[in-house]
Amino acid sequence: MDERENYLRALEFRNPQWTPFLMLLAWPLWHKYREDLEALFLRHPKIFGKREEGSFSFDGDPGPMFRKGEYYRDDWGSVWYNTIHGLQGQVVEPALADWKALDTYQPPDPLKYPGKSSWERLKIRLQERKDDGLLAQGYGGSLFDRLYYLRGFENLMIDIGTDDPHLPLLIEMLTTYEMALAKQWISLGVDTIWFHTDMGMQDRLMISPAKFRKYIKPMFGKIFHLCRDAGVHVLLSSDGRLLDIVDDLIECGISSHDPQLRANTLAGIEQHYRGKVCANVDLDRQMFPFCRPSDMKQQVKEVVEQLGLPEGGLMVWADVRDPNTSLETIEAICEGAELYCLADKPG
Repeated sequence: MDERENYLRALEFRNPQWTPFLMLLAWPLWHKYREDLEALFLRHPKIFGKREEGSFSFDGDPGPMFRKGEYYRDDWGSVWYNTIHGLQGQVVEPALADWKALDTYQPPDPLKYPGKSSWERLKIRLQERKDDGLLAQGYGGSLFDRLYYLRGFENLMIDIGTDDPHLPLLIEMLTTYEMALAKQWISLGVDTIWFHTDMGMQDRLMISPAKFRKYIKPMFGKIFHLCRDAGVHVLLSSDGRLLDIVDDLIECGISSHDPQLRANTLAGIEQHYRGKVCANVDLDRQMFPFCRPSDMKQQVKEVVEQLGLPEGGLMVWADVRDPNTSLETIEAICEGAELYCLADKPG
C-alpha cells in the first residue's frame, strides 16, 4: 500500500495499514541545529522519506512574511510585521479596518496563483505525485482568520457581537473567492483541499457557537460541500478548542480536522471525533520545549491507543516551532511515531 492509498483509507475509515504521521519543523530549528537536524532526518526515512546527505538548506530566505523586522503587504492588502525571524508575523494594518473601504475594495483574483507556479505546471506536478503514490493536495487558503486579517481582530469581534450589517457582505465576498479557488483545484484532480481557519482559544471558541452557526457555518457549508460533491476531501486546520462545534463541522462536510491535544484534551477528542470524523491529532506543541523525551513517546502511545480504530479515522502530527525544543525531544517524537503509528509501514 502506498502513502496516498493509506492516507485516503485513514480519512475514509477503510482500514489503513498504518496511522499517517507528519512532522513539520519551522525555519528557526533548521537554522539552529543545521547538520544535526539533517542527520536526524536521515535516521528516520519512514517519516521524512529517503534523502541524500548534503541535500538540505539551512540559510535559505524564509520569505517576506517571515523576515524579522520587515513589513509585508499581502495579496489582500493587509500589512504584516514580524518580530521573530522564520515564524509568521501578524497583521498590523488591516486592509478593511474602516468599513468605508469596503465600497471600493477588490479581493485578489483567485485564479492568479501566487508564486512562480502556473496552474498548468501544478496540474503536471499533482499527477506526478499521484503516479509516485503520494497525495495530490490543493490549498484553499484562510477562512475565519482571513476575516480578522482584513478587519483586525478587535474590529471583527465587535462586528460579530453587534451584528454589523457590513459583515455578511464581507463573508459573501470571501465565500465567492474561496469557491472559485476550490473549483480551480478540483479541476486539477486533487485528492484533498486544505483550508486554514484558526478560530479557537485555549479553552473556548473566539466567538460563541451561536454566532459561529449564524455567520461562519453557512460559508463553510457552501465551500466544503462544493469540494465533497466533486469527490475531493476537505482538510480543515484550526487551532484551539473546537469541541462545541465538531458536529457542525461534520455537517459542513469536513473530512478531517487537526484538534490540538492540550486545548481539546484526549478525552474530549475521543468523545467528539472518534468514529465520527478523522482526527489529525496535533501533539502538544506547548509541551515540546519543557518535557522529557520519554514524555513524548508516551504521548504518542496514548493518542494511538485511545483514539485509534482498525478501520481508521486517526492521523498524528507534530508541529515543532519553538527553537528551544531539544533535538532529543524531536528524536523521541520520531521514535514514538515509528513505534506506534508507522510500525506496519513498509521501508
